[in-house]
Amino acid sequence: MTSVDDLWFLADGACQTAEQTYHQLREGYSGYVEFTRHRNVPRNRFRDVAMAARDHGAPYGAHTLAYRPSGELLLVRHEGVDMWVLPGGELDSDESFQEAALRELGEESGIEASIEGLAMLGRVEFYCDGNMAWGVLPVYEARAETTDIAVDDPDQEISEARWFDELPADTRDREEILTWRGQRFGGGA
Repeated sequence: MTSVDDLWFLADGACQTAEQTYHQLREGYSGYVEFTRHRNVPRNRFRDVAMAARDHGAPYGAHTLAYRPSGELLLVRHEGVDMWVLPGGELDSDESFQEAALRELGEESGIEASIEGLAMLGRVEFYCDGNMAWGVLPVYEARAETTDIAVDDPDQEISEARWFDELPADTRDREEILTWRGQRFGGGA
């Protein structure tokens, strides 16, 4: 008897949900920066991201591009990837993307903000053993209402949060962030 690899079925469900989520976000917003990432991952990681994408379309949850009116951007230091990143993370049950983005922003930086739209919409494709699944990465644009930083990350992945006028070289998605910033504020690295 031949065993059918269930990764194909999981990947197919992930792709269907991701497609629906992607179109909902595209219809709800305009003026955002789009990008695509490709990741070759081991089987167990493929299963995890495909399950998250199947459940809500966003395997990395939702993130926030928080800014001050002066144009400074908030980044957090993620020890797991050893880079400066945008605050964000996975959704809790029955949480919207915007709710997750703001909750994660508060946990990882102590900042409160108001979402003003979608800053970036990423497509992240995952490959493993001939299978492909993908999911969306919504990054919300948010004006900071408070600016004092207090990291209280329950996952203990974030070691620091800081406002930047010039982005560090080791900023994940740096080019896309700078493109958004140029559209929003008219230039500036």
